[in-house]
Amino acid sequence: MRLYSLRHLLLTAGGTLITFTLLGVLLGFISLPTAKNTLTQKEAYASSNLTANPYFEERLTPVTQGNLSSDEKENIEIYQRLNEAVVNITSVTYSYNWFLEPVPQQGSGSGSILNQDGYVLTNYHVVADAEMLTITLADGTEYEGKLIGADPENDLAVLKFEPKGKKLVTIPLGSSQKLLVGNKVLAIGNPFGLERTLTTGIISGLGRPVKVNNNYIVREMIQTDASINPGNSGGPLINTRGEQIGINTMIYSTSGGSIGIGFAIPIDIAKRVIPELIKYGKVERGWLDATLVQLFPQLVQYARLNVDQGLLISELTPGGLAEKAGLRGGNKSQGVRYRNSIIYLGGDIIVEVDGLKITSLSDLFAALEDNKPGEFVKIKVMRGTNLLELQVQLSRRPRNLY
Repeated sequence: MRLYSLRHLLLTAGGTLITFTLLGVLLGFISLPTAKNTLTQKEAYASSNLTANPYFEERLTPVTQGNLSSDEKENIEIYQRLNEAVVNITSVTYSYNWFLEPVPQQGSGSGSILNQDGYVLTNYHVVADAEMLTITLADGTEYEGKLIGADPENDLAVLKFEPKGKKLVTIPLGSSQKLLVGNKVLAIGNPFGLERTLTTGIISGLGRPVKVNNNYIVREMIQTDASINPGNSGGPLINTRGEQIGINTMIYSTSGGSIGIGFAIPIDIAKRVIPELIKYGKVERGWLDATLVQLFPQLVQYARLNVDQGLLISELTPGGLAEKAGLRGGNKSQGVRYRNSIIYLGGDIIVEVDGLKITSLSDLFAALEDNKPGEFVKIKVMRGTNLLELQVQLSRRPRNLY
C-alpha cells in the first residue's frame, strides 16, 4: 500500500521523468547484488596490476627484490657495486693531410680502476701513439691521463690520473687459473661511446692463441659470448663473485659488430706485469742474442732444408750467451740476399723452446713471454739432420724487435 501511494503521488504530480527515475532506483535496489559482484571483479582485476585499455592489456607490476630471478639479482648487484670502477678512455692521435697540417683523430675505450692512487688497467691498443688521454669517471668528471707503462706483447697498458682526494670505486682482481667453459661472466664497458654498458654471457673457450699486435701472440686468451664491441676494449670481464678475471680485448666479426665471439686477456697475465709497468714502465723479458729468420717456402727450397718450419739462426752475437751455450749461426760465405737483408745459411734451426713448438717468430715471443734475462731455457734445434737439445741462458730483450 505504501508503494502504491508513493507511485500515486508521483503520477498525480505529473512527473513522468521522476517516475522513470524512481523506477531506475528501484531496479537498482533490486540488482544491487549484481553491482556488488561487479565491484568485486574490478577489485580482483586491480589487484593483479592489470589496467583496462581499449587497445591492449597492461600489467603494472612494481619491480621489487621479491619478484626478481636469482640471475637478475646477481647481475644487478654486481653492476651496481662495480660499474663506477670502469672508466671511459678517450685518446687523441694526429695524422697529417696533404698540406702537412695536423689532423686530430679521436678514439675511445674502457679501463678499470686498480687502486685509490688513480692507476687504470686497459689495452695497449686503446692508448697506442696517443698524444693526449682523457679519463672520464662514472659521475662525468674528466681527468688528464698519463701512460705509465706499456706491454705491447700482451696488449696491456697502465694509465694514471690524479684523483685529488676523490674516493674511487675499484675492482678486485681475481684469478684466471681455474676457469671452466660454461662459467658465467659479465662485461662492463663503453661500446660505441655508450658508457658503462653491461653485457653477460659465458666462457666459450679457454687457451685460445690469438695474435694481438704484429708478431705477438697471447696463447691463453679467454673466449666469451658476452657481447664485446668497439669501445669495450680494455674493460673488465667479471665473474659472478665480482672479481675481474680478464681484460676485454677484441672480437672476431665478419660485420664489425659482435657475433658472440669475443676474447679477453687472462687477468693472471696482467697481475704478472702490472708491478713492472708501474715501476719501470715496461716489462723486462729474456731473449736470444741472435739474428733469427722465420723459414718460408722459397728459403726452404733454395737451402734444401730438412724442416720447413722453425727459426734459422742467421747470426749470433760474438761472445754472447747463445754462442756460449753452443748454438751455431750461419756461414758468412753462404749469404743470400732477400729483399733488403742478407740471410746466412747453414745455422741451427730452432724448432722447440721449453716444450713449445716453434714455427714462427710469434711462437718464440710467446714462448719467452714469462722468462726474464739470465734465466735458462731448453732449446731444440735441427743441425743438418740431427735434433739437438741445448741449455741456453737468455739475454736482455732489445726494444722494438722485428
